[in-house]
Amino acid sequence: MITDSGTAATLDGVVKRYGSTTALDGVGLRIERGRVTALLGANGAGKSTSVAVLLGLTRPDAGSVSLLGSSPQLLATRRRIGVMLQSAALPDTLRVRELLRLTASYYPNPKPIAEVVRSGGIGELLGRLYGKLSGGQQRRVQFALAVCGRPELLFLDEPTTGLDIEAREMVWSVIRALVAQGCAVLLTTHYLEEAEALAHRVAVLVRGRIVADGTLDEVRAQGVRRRISCITRVPPEHTRSWPGVSAARRQQERLEIEATVAEPVVRRLLDLDPDLSGLEVRRAGLAEAFIQLTREVA
Repeated sequence: MITDSGTAATLDGVVKRYGSTTALDGVGLRIERGRVTALLGANGAGKSTSVAVLLGLTRPDAGSVSLLGSSPQLLATRRRIGVMLQSAALPDTLRVRELLRLTASYYPNPKPIAEVVRSGGIGELLGRLYGKLSGGQQRRVQFALAVCGRPELLFLDEPTTGLDIEAREMVWSVIRALVAQGCAVLLTTHYLEEAEALAHRVAVLVRGRIVADGTLDEVRAQGVRRRISCITRVPPEHTRSWPGVSAARRQQERLEIEATVAEPVVRRLLDLDPDLSGLEVRRAGLAEAFIQLTREVA
């Protein structure tokens, strides 16, 4: 079993099947207090099933689940979490103010309504019917509802889909404030820049299996570490066999190289072409590591 005093929730060896399809195949995941854990994966990788098992919406066929040290089926446990899923079945005929009051009534010590309103930036929406709001406005309301109960653990499933830049930055700010207070966050997102901006830990799920799990730097290190770009007469096919080079291609006049380390590659380029110019070396991001990790398993 995975145990830790700073752990908010775990999946331990979880298997979930739907008929002949294995959605989760021995998944182990730890969500830590005061940290954002990003669960990444392509559509169909098992992210939604992982969240459903953690929330107690479906039971695993094997393995164990712990939510705040208890069973996710317990009402007392559920009152300590906040949830924002991709689809929310909220009453279209209620006004936003009524939704806030109704949701707050489910929790023993909810935040003041005024504070919840600020969290979602929804002050101008309070008197409007939820069903008449735009998609982005509904997402802001859903986020406010998710944080209104002072959650110890917050589930955010694609939280900024449909939001403009200002609203997204506001959501990020609230998440960071909650984490600073000790809240644990499980974030699923297709926006890898969002994971880079928020996550302390990243788990990559491919076909129901965790293929990478660690800090941002640890996960980045499992993929391409450096991108080298320059103007040179050296052909890309000449560099592909060099140690540490995983890919090379010509982009208009520039040579683009992906490598685990940059220095030896740059030295060889300069030896072959002293007139090389426009040299750029940058660290590869989470997106490059994600693509490589998922490509290797596919």
